[in-house]
Amino acid sequence: MAPVPDLAVVVCHGSYHTPAPYGPLLEAMQTRGIAACCPRLPTADLAKLNVGDVNNPDFDREPPPGGYPQGEEDTEAVLEVLRPLVEAGKEVLLVGHSSGGWTATQVAQPELQAKVRKAKGLAGGVIGVFYAGAFVIPVGESISSFFQPKDGSFVTPPFVTFHKHGPAGLGTIVNAEKFLFNDLDEATAKKWAATLTASPILTTKLTNDAYSALPCAYLVLDGDLTLPREYQEGMASLLTLKNANSSIYHCPAGHSPHLSWTGGMVDTICNFIERIKAQ
Repeated sequence: MAPVPDLAVVVCHGSYHTPAPYGPLLEAMQTRGIAACCPRLPTADLAKLNVGDVNNPDFDREPPPGGYPQGEEDTEAVLEVLRPLVEAGKEVLLVGHSSGGWTATQVAQPELQAKVRKAKGLAGGVIGVFYAGAFVIPVGESISSFFQPKDGSFVTPPFVTFHKHGPAGLGTIVNAEKFLFNDLDEATAKKWAATLTASPILTTKLTNDAYSALPCAYLVLDGDLTLPREYQEGMASLLTLKNANSSIYHCPAGHSPHLSWTGGMVDTICNFIERIKAQ
């Protein structure tokens, strides 16, 4: 698609990540003439998790005073980037990856949505949400409550380990090269695995029903070893229940299409933007 000066993409990254692995995607978007950014989320920022030296983190330390950051802090971090774009008249597509799906949904608040702003005679606003192997969480649920058994028991995913304080403390990724970067070569997988951080369990409940209000798309990652394809398809079906105009895409990538399928992901995002524009 031709350069679009009034369009921007804001990426909400996954847990245990920094914005670094999303750099290739941001650069590829910018090459297409679309401004793109990925703000750092506090729930995955070692500087906010009381791990001591962030270059040699100690995941057994006590939680910080007042507790670990949660979804409220992540939401505000994205809004600090999103609001100025909207107020400048930019149309913004939110892209949520993995747990960033919760964040993208929460920040797409009614007053920032393009249709709401247009009705008030204002330019710009959020035009849609694109979920890439992302968590589609129902309103009233948190990531933790949605994925954990309803009987009150606790299941640790095979790709996560918890440290001294168990589920009340921090988790980190186990065997990231397999679970997150399985379709990258060994050296590249190790490079990106070295950028991973930690995260507390995410317990903030979703309050914003962006699914019903905005065009949404889900990119199912057929090669994902973290969230199996069938699980993703189940979450994508939640979008279609809320909004019959939801778009469902598939790709062969593992859990990190922004790295292993970068060009394809950009093409798919651009296709979705064109669908939105045609509505």
